[in-house]
Amino acid sequence: MNKNSSNIMALAPNTSNKRETVCIFGTGDFGRALGHKMIQSGYSVVFGSRSAQTSGLIPKDAEVLSHTEAAQKAAIIIIAIQRQHYNFLTQLAEILHGKVLVDVSNNLKINQYPESNAEYLAQLVPGAKVVKAFNTVSAWALQSGTLDASRQVLVCGDDKEAKQMVMDIVRALGLTPLDKGSLLAAQEIENYPLQLFPMWKFPILLSLGLVTFFFFYCLIRDVIYPYVYEKKDFSFFIAISIPNRICPILALILLALVYLPGVLAAIIQLYRGTKYRRFPDWLDKWMLCRKQLGLVALAFASLHVLYTLVIPIRSYVRWRISSQTISQALNNGTEPLNTTNAWLSDSYLSLGILGFFLFVLLGITSLPSVSNNVNWREFRFVQSKLGYLTLILCTAHALVYGRNRFLNPSSYRWYLPNAYMLSLIVPCIVLVVKFVLTFPCLDKPLTQIRQGWERKPQYSE
Repeated sequence: MNKNSSNIMALAPNTSNKRETVCIFGTGDFGRALGHKMIQSGYSVVFGSRSAQTSGLIPKDAEVLSHTEAAQKAAIIIIAIQRQHYNFLTQLAEILHGKVLVDVSNNLKINQYPESNAEYLAQLVPGAKVVKAFNTVSAWALQSGTLDASRQVLVCGDDKEAKQMVMDIVRALGLTPLDKGSLLAAQEIENYPLQLFPMWKFPILLSLGLVTFFFFYCLIRDVIYPYVYEKKDFSFFIAISIPNRICPILALILLALVYLPGVLAAIIQLYRGTKYRRFPDWLDKWMLCRKQLGLVALAFASLHVLYTLVIPIRSYVRWRISSQTISQALNNGTEPLNTTNAWLSDSYLSLGILGFFLFVLLGITSLPSVSNNVNWREFRFVQSKLGYLTLILCTAHALVYGRNRFLNPSSYRWYLPNAYMLSLIVPCIVLVVKFVLTFPCLDKPLTQIRQGWERKPQYSE
């Protein structure tokens, strides 16, 4: 209740003190939404339009004038129109001289023009102080109170005072300004809303590639091979059996790939003897998307759990159980309980349950609402110590599931090992190297390096 109340208070307009007048060029969806929000926050708003007639869509407390008249009434003018309509501003260059022009426009595709819209606006009206802002906020977010959208507004401009004036308006609207520097950053800011989950690109493409590979790999072993050599049609395995093999494999490999770059970084730092040199670009990008890799791995692990839960109601499984029961009844005998297999089966399930529990805990801790409420040591303990424990449990889960099948020649079809064996390669490498790095002869110098010690200091005192 308190949290919700604080959110509402942060967004509540302060109408007790009337603020300065702000002009908005453009009466489209975004211009109207921004004007309405500014009126709620205590600003006087005047719209500049080709038609000075008041529309029912315009906020009732706003004034609608011609562009010339509206520009004369305010020191800050928000340009809420598309770039292709900027040309008329050259006719107002004298009136706009010295005024703050806020460019809020976006393009249809990344790097659509050689220069950013804000830089183009600055070229058209050289006497004005151009600031880029508000393009990362949608009209819907402004109308709905921004409770369900990002509150961060990226701001850039060459004039510090003009930029500060715009950032004050952003704060007054209950949003959070982020200074991105000079107007040269406008191109990056305009590209930002057009990017579709940039940090998720590598994890998703990697997952799709691995899914495709393991799907055809399992298809060859579990469907095509029996059909060729035994004339058995197991094509229905494509619906549940094969996905239930792929999901845990992907979950384990992707989880290992979350911790592999950290191991590689430690080796590089030990080799260089310093932490003050940049990692290779591929390793930097890999480390930046570890959170996304972990969340994709958790999604595959969750699918594995759901697929496993439906196993007892599958027609194929019920047919096998009934066939075994009838066979035992006809032979008038039952198979004795094999305690070794019972232990292995229960251990396999227990390791899977514990591993998935910690997997979920890692996913929950990575959420901003949770990670913001723990200190760095607590976050590192969960993501590092418990993360490696999760990797150990999940790897052990796969090892116990396989038992000694890798020694059985019949498990190799067309000389292809079972798919779960391939999933153990990366996790085992990560765990073995991490174990070696815990040796005092390596851990001690690595700790010193990460604390600032250098084997060969670049600058000696």
